[in-house]
Amino acid sequence: MMLNIDEISDYRDLLKQYYVQRKLDMPLYSYRMMGMKLGLETSQIFRILNKEYHLPTRCIPLAKDLLGLSGCSGELFEILVAAVRTRSKTKQDKLYEMALALRDVELRKLNTHELLFLSKWWIPVVRSYIELYGGDADPGRIATRIIPPISREQVVEALQVLETLGFVTKRSSGQLGVSKYHFTSSGTEKTAAIRSYQNQVFTLGQNALATIPPSERSISTLMVSVDEDCFQELQEMSREFRRQIQKRVEDVAFPDRAMQVMVSIFPVMQKKGRK
Repeated sequence: MMLNIDEISDYRDLLKQYYVQRKLDMPLYSYRMMGMKLGLETSQIFRILNKEYHLPTRCIPLAKDLLGLSGCSGELFEILVAAVRTRSKTKQDKLYEMALALRDVELRKLNTHELLFLSKWWIPVVRSYIELYGGDADPGRIATRIIPPISREQVVEALQVLETLGFVTKRSSGQLGVSKYHFTSSGTEKTAAIRSYQNQVFTLGQNALATIPPSERSISTLMVSVDEDCFQELQEMSREFRRQIQKRVEDVAFPDRAMQVMVSIFPVMQKKGRK
């Protein structure tokens, strides 16, 4: 079943659409059955679908699984939930702007074979190098410009992966052209690949503290105490920051460097009241 989240401004319309479609496919489908999937009572589902009640925060991940939303669509769903729940018109307008910005960013989902792109941290870097240096495909030259340096053999491997997947294409001049897009992932294997890549990048960040001059990097940390609502807003701000970076770099006509951006929010103690 196709659910077009881009045409919906109230997330409850999406849930209602799902229920109606399921009812058409299976006449015995009920509010109770849908509630069981979301961990809610029958009366709660009825009130949510009739826009008298909001989906509890704890049920958002379950709702995304039920609707089959992940990656870009999953983020958009969370933004719509926040937009409808807020009582602030100013904040609501800002959240809808975030949703529109997300729709404007072209995302491409990786298929199983394309997971090779994330198998080594330097493969995306080699792609960025080719873009920065006008299609230069000399393995030896590329190897010496990567930070930290990699071997010529690793560059050759990266070029083979990039060409196989169509992320770069050979031109008649012998140089390479680069396709432009952002990508996302979904599914267990793809999630594992993303996490592996992120772990590699985090290690690069740690090494940068010791090897890269402060004038050429920007690394900072911030310790904060929050509640659940604040945490949800921080997540929204983080996603918006990432989208704004994606949109900003698209306007760079003549890039002269490639940089990795990391944003991390994670707990350093258990929630208050938890034993």
